[in-house]
Amino acid sequence: MVRGMAGSFQLMKSLNKSLILNVIRTEGPISRADIAKRTQLTAPTVTNIVGELLESGLVIESDLGASSGGRKPILLRIHSQAFQVIGIDVGARDIKLVLTNLDAEILDSLRVSMPADLSNERLLALLSEAVRGIMDRNRLNKASVIGIGVGMHGLVNPAEGVSIYAPNLNLRNIPIRDWLQTAFALPVEVENDVRAMALGESWFGSGRGIDHFVCVNVGRGVGAGIIIDRKLFDGTTHTAGELGHITVDPEGPKCSCGNYGCLQALVSGPAIASRAKAEMQRGRTSIIAELAGGDADAITGETVHAAALQGDALAIEVLQAAGRYLGIGIAAVINFLNPARVIIGGGVAKAGDFLLEAVNETVRTRALQTPAEAASITLSGLGDHATAIGAVTLVLKKLFAPDYATPM
Repeated sequence: MVRGMAGSFQLMKSLNKSLILNVIRTEGPISRADIAKRTQLTAPTVTNIVGELLESGLVIESDLGASSGGRKPILLRIHSQAFQVIGIDVGARDIKLVLTNLDAEILDSLRVSMPADLSNERLLALLSEAVRGIMDRNRLNKASVIGIGVGMHGLVNPAEGVSIYAPNLNLRNIPIRDWLQTAFALPVEVENDVRAMALGESWFGSGRGIDHFVCVNVGRGVGAGIIIDRKLFDGTTHTAGELGHITVDPEGPKCSCGNYGCLQALVSGPAIASRAKAEMQRGRTSIIAELAGGDADAITGETVHAAALQGDALAIEVLQAAGRYLGIGIAAVINFLNPARVIIGGGVAKAGDFLLEAVNETVRTRALQTPAEAASITLSGLGDHATAIGAVTLVLKKLFAPDYATPM
């Protein structure tokens, strides 16, 4: 009985600590009295927990606040520069790492190319080498590192920290969290790359301050991260957001999943490249071939974008076609979920207006008027590091706003 009471007390204390930390993070510099008002905790509780946070170094005393007649209150803020977080984006072709402070400001970054012959063991070893590399390069004291976050493409079980299936690497059941926790004795959070990206956009990017939005990542694949009431939605089997595998053209090309006409088979980087190559094989002229050095196999989505920037008619047409198909998918998302915003990220998003104009036009004609007028469509505010910053946010969320704490 005593043990149960002690456990309940510790849980409540942990809840209160996260609650106070999140108030200081979102509203600081802030006084102890204002924290008590904001959280509805007693002044002694706030004072005791703030004392522990000051001792840990997570919180520091800042300026003096305005006086309401008595002594000026001491204000508190997060000591964001004293601690670091490592965020990892595991893609199809490379591993991207960022080292940030507690405000998710990038202090250093690192990119590691994927080898051709990859196994679970080799991937895990690469992750360890990359983490150790960025820590050594920055001479980090492990005590200052809050944790490691990983955004992994494909199907992920975040509760177990396992990559269930990474289709672009053809790997299954990779125990990422257990491996990294054993290697570095640090907390590790693992999530699907697009869901991590959506969380990062919610805290630090184009979704900041928005209750309901959808983040769509368009690269070698297509996925979506869904934020509802400022919380990440991952579904019954952690597979919510597989937007790339909705059918938008039943007569369309075969997708890697075995279906025909999936959105991914029409708008991903490889799909854009394939469409351009098919048109040139039909006799269309374009500078795309020249930019690829005359090697059709070397044509990528990036090549098509580069040609479009030079005014190539075929390249512009291909990107606009991808935009129209993407608009069909986004129109369905808007009709179904009624988000306030749709954020587009990933490599294909770099096509910018070539893509967005067609997306917006298609949404205007295909989505219902009321939800379409309420939804803005914009590009990621976190750019190339969106997934890695999202992975950092997984760790910060655990510290500042775990699921059992009251969100701010």
